[in-house]
Amino acid sequence: MEIYVRDLSKSYRSGGKQIQALSGVSLEIQQPEIFTLLGPSGCGKTTLLRCLVGLETPDTGEISIGDRIVFSAQRGILVQPEKRGLGMVFQSYAIWPHMTVQENVAYPLKVRGEPRHKVREKVARALSMVKLEGMEARPATQLSGGQQQRVALARALVAEPRVILFDEPLSNLDAKLRDETRKELRGFLAGLKITAVYVTHDRMEALSLSDRVAVMKDGSILETGSPEQVYFHPRNSFVAEFIGKANMIQARVLGEEGPYTLVHSQLGRILCRRTSGLHAGEPVTVCIRPEFLRASGSAQGDAANLFRGKVLSVLFLGDSCEVEVQVAGQNLLSRLDASSRLKEGEQVTLAVSPEQCFTLAGQVGG
Repeated sequence: MEIYVRDLSKSYRSGGKQIQALSGVSLEIQQPEIFTLLGPSGCGKTTLLRCLVGLETPDTGEISIGDRIVFSAQRGILVQPEKRGLGMVFQSYAIWPHMTVQENVAYPLKVRGEPRHKVREKVARALSMVKLEGMEARPATQLSGGQQQRVALARALVAEPRVILFDEPLSNLDAKLRDETRKELRGFLAGLKITAVYVTHDRMEALSLSDRVAVMKDGSILETGSPEQVYFHPRNSFVAEFIGKANMIQARVLGEEGPYTLVHSQLGRILCRRTSGLHAGEPVTVCIRPEFLRASGSAQGDAANLFRGKVLSVLFLGDSCEVEVQVAGQNLLSRLDASSRLKEGEQVTLAVSPEQCFTLAGQVGG
C-alpha cells in the first residue's frame, strides 16, 4: 500500500517555546518497500510516524494511504488511528505483562469483536510467521527481549494491516541479538511484500534494513535514496557525516583532468569523481570515507591522492583498526586491516582512488 505525504507541518509548545517538529515534509512510499526515517534524536522522525498512524494531528498538509485520504488540513479530514489499517511496533514493544503470548497477540482482534475461531486462526498464523509456535500459553514475563520483539511484531501482523510502522523496535536489544534480529526482520518483511515504515537513529539499521532511506534533520527531510546512494553519493554534508564516518577536506576546484575533477587543498591535489556544474576557483568540500584510505608504500612528493603524515592513534576494533593520521595540520581517519602494524608516531602515506572521493558544494567543517 502506497503512502503519500504532502507539505506536512507540526508544531507544539514546550517550556513556553514553540517547537517546529515538522516543516513542510513531503514523501512517497511505495509498495512493497521498507522505507526508513533516519536522523538524530529530536529531528522529527517519530513525530512523522505518529502523524502517519494518527496519534498526532498535523497543523498543515495531507496524508494518503493508498487511494484514501486519512488526513487533510485543508479539507478537514481526520481518520482515526484504528480505521487507517496500520500496524505498529513500538520501541517498548507494549507487551502486557499480565497476559500470555496468545492473549497479547489476540488483543487487536478482540477489540474489533472478531469471532473466537477467527481469532484462534489468525493468532496461530501470526505466531507461525514469527516462529513462536507452541508458545501461546507462555506468560509475557517469561519472554526474552528477542521473543517480546517477535510478539509485538505478531500483534502488528495479526490484524492484516496494509502498512506496518516501526518506532526503533531494536533499541532495547543487546548488540548481538540486535544484529541477528535486524537480518531476520529484513528477510521477514521482504518475504511479506508489505509496506513498512521504520524509524531509527542507528545508521547500521537504516543501511542494512532499507530499500530507501530518508535522512531527517530539524523537522525536514534532507535527502532520500537507496542505502547505497545516501552512503556513496550524498548531496548534503550533514547526510555524508551522519550516515557514516567521513573525512571532510576543504578545497578549491582547479579544473577537469580526464574523467575526474581536480581540486587543491591544504593536503595537496586531489582527483575526485566528476561533479557537473563545478567551475575553476569554486570552493568545495571533498569527502573520503575512512575505509577507502589505504596505507601506501609510495611517498611520492606532490602526487595527487597521496597524503603523508604522522600516526596519532591506532584503535583496534577486532576485524579492523581505525588509524588517525595528521596530514598538513588536518587529522584523517583511515580504516585498515586488523593486521596493520602501524604504531603511534610513525610516518605513513595514505592513498585513495579518485573514484572514492566525491565533492560537496561549498566549504563545511573539516
